[in-house]
Amino acid sequence: MQHLGLSSRIQDKGNRVEFLDILRYKDGRRLTRRPLGANEMTQLGGEWMVIHRADYHRVLVQEAKRRGVHLRLSSRVESLDTVNTQALLANGEKVSADVIVGADGLWSQTRSTILDQPSPPYETGDLAYRATFARQSLLALSHPRIQDLVNASAVTLWAGPRGHSVFYPVKNGTLFNLVLLRPDNMPDGTRTMTGSIEEMRNWFEGWDPVLTEIISCIPTVLKWKLLHHEELTVWTKDNITLLGDACHPTLPYQAQGAAMAVEDGTVLGLLLGEYHKHKTVPRKSLHQLLKLYETIRKPRTTLNVKGAVNNRHFYHMDDGPEQVERDTSLLHHNWENGKSKYAWADVQYQKDLLGYDVIAQGRLAFEAWINSGLSGASL
Repeated sequence: MQHLGLSSRIQDKGNRVEFLDILRYKDGRRLTRRPLGANEMTQLGGEWMVIHRADYHRVLVQEAKRRGVHLRLSSRVESLDTVNTQALLANGEKVSADVIVGADGLWSQTRSTILDQPSPPYETGDLAYRATFARQSLLALSHPRIQDLVNASAVTLWAGPRGHSVFYPVKNGTLFNLVLLRPDNMPDGTRTMTGSIEEMRNWFEGWDPVLTEIISCIPTVLKWKLLHHEELTVWTKDNITLLGDACHPTLPYQAQGAAMAVEDGTVLGLLLGEYHKHKTVPRKSLHQLLKLYETIRKPRTTLNVKGAVNNRHFYHMDDGPEQVERDTSLLHHNWENGKSKYAWADVQYQKDLLGYDVIAQGRLAFEAWINSGLSGASL
């Protein structure tokens, strides 16, 4: 966002997070508080922000339009021609381009084109409930701990057996999101369905009374089946490539999936811009530039995917010896330089994940590529 000049607009719409709390599911006892103050901001190169997805989209769309991007809506793509770099639209129109980027998410059809076979996602065994609350409705409960949650600039997570819950502010603290994750019991092939309030409340019965009181305020709920896809060995075919969940979907246990997609787009835009500036680069090397993009991004996105898998186990432990060991280690954790077998608590892992300078790395990789004579060779 700093590179794009959008930090101030994100700050206007989002919420700066000052700390992350993990609580024990039964009684809400705090296991650890991860600070995100001035020292952490210096280490990571910026603030930790949470923002409503619609606000985030709006900021990005407005900037894209300001820069001259032409957005075409209601233009469904029926098929792709990789040889000629063309998209066939549902209305019969063929759209040609130098590069086509498939940013079509977990159910990507571009992915199937690149792999030359259908490649649907698979079920993870988890589902999510999502709810949003107005600040005033939560304060009206007149519960001291709920008031503390609402007044804190924080993300709060309850970790429990086979499930967890996350609570955080959006819309400048006027709204709060609650995400509840538990084992999937939805029919095969179902993506979303109306959930039973009673079933949801029953599943979280026995959890922290503060959480269950918040849950009791939910009037209706949707269930979302959590799906996944293995990482791809290939992202690019001819001059068509992939971005975001289409090529490296991640489980939603690290809250970095959207960030990875934005990083992808930033690196790809940077590389294409640099490529355009270097008139000496033969045009036949555009495919190799896309392979360079893939080479740059794969280690980075793999780091995130593996961390999310690790976090799922970290959050969802059954009560027992490993859970006691986890809780004890968190209670005494050193957030300056502490090491942990769990990605969420390993300070160096978090620095590698969150302190990564995607712009600097992209520029270095392009310069090495252009100077090595690889513009016409295989990577």
